Amino acid sequence: MTLTFILLATLASGVLSVVVAGWLAFRYFARFLHQMISFSVGVMLSVALLHTLPEAFDSEADTRVLFALLLAGLLGFFMLEKLAVLRHNHHHEHDGHGHPPGHDAHEAGRGGMAVLVGDGLHNFCDGIVIAAAFLADPMLGVLTTLTIAAHEIPQELGDFIVLVNAGFTRKKALLFNVLSSMTAIAGGLVGYYLLADSRQWVPYVLTLAASSFLYIAVADLMPQMQRRTTVRESLPQFVLIAAGVLAIYAVNSVFHRHAHGPEHGQAAPAVTAADPVSPPPPSAH
Repeated sequence: MTLTFILLATLASGVLSVVVAGWLAFRYFARFLHQMISFSVGVMLSVALLHTLPEAFDSEADTRVLFALLLAGLLGFFMLEKLAVLRHNHHHEHDGHGHPPGHDAHEAGRGGMAVLVGDGLHNFCDGIVIAAAFLADPMLGVLTTLTIAAHEIPQELGDFIVLVNAGFTRKKALLFNVLSSMTAIAGGLVGYYLLADSRQWVPYVLTLAASSFLYIAVADLMPQMQRRTTVRESLPQFVLIAAGVLAIYAVNSVFHRHAHGPEHGQAAPAVTAADPVSPPPPSAH
């Protein structure tokens, strides 16, 4: 029965946050895509620097290894994006179409793949956290699921905007966000069956996720914002970046009060510290 609750909770937390974020984007923000890029920058920088990386470094993992992994992630996403650009240009050369730079959405924003990878890794870790909470106490599991879903809404909204900016249609962006959220189910399964062994890998997965968010914000989105040079265009950018940061800070603060822990990734393991052995066998009901 515990496994069933974990699977339902990971599915609900991922899909619920994506659906709410998609509804907000479809209803309110479709006309303001360029302005909302600034909001996405604030969200991604805040998630990476104020939430994901602190959670990763607040562990027994070697900080030098984590910094090296962060660097490797940044360079890796740069290489992936560079290969995509080269492949894109090679395709147009053979087509004989001389599209100028910035002609299509691919040139407008190429962070789509990176944001999907980073979001998938982050959701995977959330699944592990949900599993740990349910193994400790069913009520803690429900509370953790609700707070993670609330935490994910502004992040999924930022991801949705990045995907649309990268050339995805709104429906396709919503579909890929839903598919990315499904990695939480895999994380829940890993957390249930291999919790004692898998927990040590969480800081490394979180660091890779943070590298993707940092790369998208700094290398893909912020250069686009620099093209707007007037005070009238720049002031809303600062306001929306601050709004993105505050959105993540607010949901994290609410989460901390309910979880009674320094970070949601650490709250559940702290509860299970009294029982450091492996979780109940799958056949337990």
